[in-house]
Amino acid sequence: MTILRILLATGGLVLLASIIWASQTASIGASFSAMAADPWGVVALIDLYLGFVFLAVLIWLFERNKLIALAFILPLPFLGNIWAAVWIVWRLTALATRLRPAPAD
Repeated sequence: MTILRILLATGGLVLLASIIWASQTASIGASFSAMAADPWGVVALIDLYLGFVFLAVLIWLFERNKLIALAFILPLPFLGNIWAAVWIVWRLTALATRLRPAPAD
């Protein structure tokens, strides 16, 4: 579980590094405009934000404390998959425990 947690955290950090690189290389407004003008760019954006909705539902169902759930759900559209990685890395053991099938009788 520790190795998986490290791999997931590394993925989130790689994404953060790529965002920093991109922000210093290109204008987000111009890049977003070009993406929104391309049909596949629109599909990619729909895919991205629909993924946030799917994860938000899972977080809402998983978190017993709804304030914690909201603290992770509300920033998702702005912080994206970096924020998703934080929640998954933080909750990985509990997720694995709750998703593990019950032993057969």
